[in-house]
Amino acid sequence: MERTMKKSPKIPSSQVTSESVFFMKRRELLKVLGVGAAGLAVASTANAGLFSWFSDDQPAVPTVPRKELTFIQPQEYQSSSLVLTPEDKVIGYNNFYEFGLGKSDPAENAHTLKTDEWTLTIEGEVNRPLTLNLDDINTKFPLEERIYRMRCVEAWSMVIPWVGFPLAKLLALVEPTSKAKYVAFETRYAPEEMPGQKSRYIGGGLPYPYVEGLRLDEAMNPLTLLATGVYGKTLPNQNGAPIRLVVPWKYGFKGIKSIVKIHLTEQMPQSTWNLSAPSEYGFYANVNPNVDHPRWSQATERFIGAGGLGQVTRQPTLLFNGYGEQVASLYQGMDLRRYY
Repeated sequence: MERTMKKSPKIPSSQVTSESVFFMKRRELLKVLGVGAAGLAVASTANAGLFSWFSDDQPAVPTVPRKELTFIQPQEYQSSSLVLTPEDKVIGYNNFYEFGLGKSDPAENAHTLKTDEWTLTIEGEVNRPLTLNLDDINTKFPLEERIYRMRCVEAWSMVIPWVGFPLAKLLALVEPTSKAKYVAFETRYAPEEMPGQKSRYIGGGLPYPYVEGLRLDEAMNPLTLLATGVYGKTLPNQNGAPIRLVVPWKYGFKGIKSIVKIHLTEQMPQSTWNLSAPSEYGFYANVNPNVDHPRWSQATERFIGAGGLGQVTRQPTLLFNGYGEQVASLYQGMDLRRYY
């Protein structure tokens, strides 16, 4: 049944991030923490407040060429009042532990990821399993630009212009069976290209490959996007090239990067962060100012905007990251504190 998309909430222009890269002062931070690289994985999640350590310095970063994309701009996902998070911050300040634990590590190291021969397999509880190559991914679905809030579980946020297509369009092609209740996603496993998968000192000791999951109704929601680009061009490797998930009402770790497999299943999949720290990272991961992380408050967030450290602003966290009108009905009657 076709759903009518409600208008996305307007985001004030004062809340959008600028174009100078926020790089963590890693040496200074390690000094303050008194830990080496092995301890940074714990520090990175346990000390959300430490991510305010930024610099306007822009170290030389290996670049991978990015192509301009052709896309439409549906009005319901645009806003004349919206000023975008600057591109260099979006592509320079990332969590992608497969390439390191620091925020600038992915931009510095992800050039080793090879995406030319990429394939995406959709399987499981479907009538028509599919394997798509990169050309299929880039041409089978009309692309559209969507400007979404992004809220990290570490209590910082951005506003980002993704380019992609609704996940629902891909799932419609494979025809989920009546047994399909959940959708599991898997990142590529390539330790020679993604050094964090090979070394716990680089990748924080997480179980790899990275796995995430959604309920089927969440996956079919019109907001749920498979992104192939950002800022009008193909995704940089550090942002999850060539294809990643964007679920704007959930914390950022649900947005799995560099996807190679989508598996529909009757059982709730075990996701990477939920397996690693179940008391801290729930399966649902809906943005909720009323449910704190065990080690920090989620009531407010640091919005990364234009300029340097002094211009990172504190603002209230919005329930469902401001997308309640579109998604609250998915959780009607659910205890959001229990199902965090």
